[in-house]
Amino acid sequence: MIDIDTYKQQGFGNSTGFGARPALLIVDLQVAFTDPQHLGGGNILAALNNTKSLLAVARQCGIPVAHSRNVFDAVDASVWCVKVKSLKDLTETAPASQIMEQVAPAPGECIVRKTKPSAFFETPLADWLHQKNVDTVIVAGCTTSGCVRASVVDCISHNFRTVVARDGVGDRALGPHEASLFDMQQKYADVLSCAEIAAHLRGIK
Repeated sequence: MIDIDTYKQQGFGNSTGFGARPALLIVDLQVAFTDPQHLGGGNILAALNNTKSLLAVARQCGIPVAHSRNVFDAVDASVWCVKVKSLKDLTETAPASQIMEQVAPAPGECIVRKTKPSAFFETPLADWLHQKNVDTVIVAGCTTSGCVRASVVDCISHNFRTVVARDGVGDRALGPHEASLFDMQQKYADVLSCAEIAAHLRGIK
């Protein structure tokens, strides 16, 4: 049981709000993570559908969009592939490693290939966001307790205001999903629904 009063007394859970220049980051919505027989399950498919709608709004509003995908080869498989052996199957050309068609990148959108949980770790993502004068990163994708959370922690570490799409992120297990949403809301991000985020984007002049 979570003692929310302790968090409140210690000053957690404040809102950072949106800045003037948001971007959307879609984390690892790859074929493997939407397939319960591979690396998917739980509520990831629901998150995919909600992210598809949020992506459409982001494009209509003209905000920068970035995508991350896990891509490994024999050289950079890393210790992470020892811990999660099926990750090594996500090679550049493997069908399982491709971004889902529903959220496929459009021309001009950033695609970062990564070999660690965070979309920021040893990738050009932060530099790309800075070049776009982004001050707020909206995060969707999967998994909530894994690569989403790791990316959110690195996002605020790069001093971006960070917003997590509550129903646009998913996990293969709902317990870690809910616990991670709570933790991110208290420490690292504002957690809002896709509808709330879309309404804000539509209101940007």
